[in-house]
Amino acid sequence: MPLITITGLKKTYRLGRVDVPVLRGVDLSIAPGEWVAVLGASGSGKSTLLHLMGGLDRPDRQRGSGGAGGEIVFEGRSLADRSPRDLDRFRAKSVGFVFQFYHLLPELTVLENVGIAGMVLHRRRGRFRAERVGDRARALLAAFGLEHRLAHRPAELSGGERQRVAIARALVNEPMALLADEPTGNLDRATGQRILDAVSAWRAKGGQTIVMVTHDPEVAARADRVVRLEDGRVVGG
Repeated sequence: MPLITITGLKKTYRLGRVDVPVLRGVDLSIAPGEWVAVLGASGSGKSTLLHLMGGLDRPDRQRGSGGAGGEIVFEGRSLADRSPRDLDRFRAKSVGFVFQFYHLLPELTVLENVGIAGMVLHRRRGRFRAERVGDRARALLAAFGLEHRLAHRPAELSGGERQRVAIARALVNEPMALLADEPTGNLDRATGQRILDAVSAWRAKGGQTIVMVTHDPEVAARADRVVRLEDGRVVGG
């Protein structure tokens, strides 16, 4: 069974009085443990697809019919069938997000930035769970070469270090899928390649599914499969 199945996905944004279609009927299936790169030019719908896949946004509603503008099924269950509370837990536990800009909390240390995602998910589970989250955060940061940066704050880090912290934060809850939106787009090529090396090494241990959107063919070449988006449709892969 695929981990993620997308069927007929459509998304349109309203800009003033004008409807701007971004996704025009995307079909895509992603197997457990697969690394899929979504390649396309700016404006092709890559980020929108990722946001919908992770439950950060909803597909279109078909006017006059009440039906959904396509469907996303994750591990056999449609995201459309989930309550807002279920979606919150899905985003916290089942998927991890990495963005081009790191979105780290400047007042927290590196260890706190990574651990906070786990603490939010397990806030009612007591001290043992908190200790386990802390141990996992330290292990992730060590795996990404940041064991000497635990007490530093984001302003004291390089761009590549900040992105490694962001990836560790995305993985701390052991998600089934890592959704990455241009994770190397704000970095120089050498640093970006080191980030991809770290992601690849961690995936080899944990077997996470990865969906990574990019406009860079060299980044896409690291994946098992490349899906190309053009004008809101899949045209290859």
